[in-house]
Amino acid sequence: MDKKIGSFDVIGQLAALRRYAMSLVRNKDDAEDLVNDALVRAYERHGSFRQDGNLRRWLFAILHNTHIDRVRHKKSAEQRDAIAAELFDPVVESGQEQVVRLNQLRAAFMALPEEQRQALHLVAIEEFSYQEAADMLGIPVGTLMSRLSRARARLRAFENAHGTVPKLRIVGGSDDTTV
Repeated sequence: MDKKIGSFDVIGQLAALRRYAMSLVRNKDDAEDLVNDALVRAYERHGSFRQDGNLRRWLFAILHNTHIDRVRHKKSAEQRDAIAAELFDPVVESGQEQVVRLNQLRAAFMALPEEQRQALHLVAIEEFSYQEAADMLGIPVGTLMSRLSRARARLRAFENAHGTVPKLRIVGGSDDTTV
C-alpha cells in the first residue's frame, strides 16, 4: 500500500493507531491485524475523506468501526481474555518496584470493560476531546463522560485495594480518592 492516499499522510498516524488498537484487542498480533484491516478500509474509502477534514479522527473512527465489526464476528470475549492472560508475565526481577507497579496498573487498565477502556484510552492517552471521542465511538458526550467516570473510579478502587496512595494522576480525574 502506498504511504500516502491522495494528498494525506497515513504513515504519520500509525503509532497512534497501533496504540489504540492494542488497547482495544490487548494482543500485539491482533492489534497489528486490526490496524492493517482499518488501513485497507481507509484506502478503499479514501474518496470519502474530505480534504479539509481531520485525518486523525477519520482514521480512528475507521479503526474503531473495524474493531466493532471484528468483535461481532468473534465467538466470545472469553477467548480474547484467555489469550491476553497468557501473554501477561507477572515475573519481574527484584528491585524493579516501578516496573511491577506499571504492570499492575496496565493489568488494571486492561481489566476494565471494553467500553470504559476505549473511552479512557481516547481521552487520556490519545488526548482527544470528549466530543471527538464521543463522535468516534458513536455515543453521546454524556455517555462518554459516564464511562470515563466509571473507569477512573475502578482504577482508583484498584489503587486503594492494593494499599497504595495513588501516585499516578488519572488524567481528567481527581487526585481525591474519596470520589
